[in-house]
Amino acid sequence: GVAPLARDSGSMRGTRSIWGGRASVRQALYMGALVAVRFNPHMRTFYQRLRAQGKVAKVALVAAMRKLLVILNAKMRDQMAAAAAT
Repeated sequence: GVAPLARDSGSMRGTRSIWGGRASVRQALYMGALVAVRFNPHMRTFYQRLRAQGKVAKVALVAAMRKLLVILNAKMRDQMAAAAAT
């Protein structure tokens, strides 16, 4: 649920917004990304690099949300593999 979905039809180009997926997960990722951008040095440099490239603040924050989601999924995968090995 953090990928922007297009509202296009034929030659008409609509807006892009993030509305897919579960709202509760999306809200938790949003708040987590806000905190990570402020206090995590790696996420802060990622966010600042996107802003320096000319990305809008909200677009850079959504990219941080996605990066946070990938990190959390990898941590879950590694914990499940470690638990299965024992």
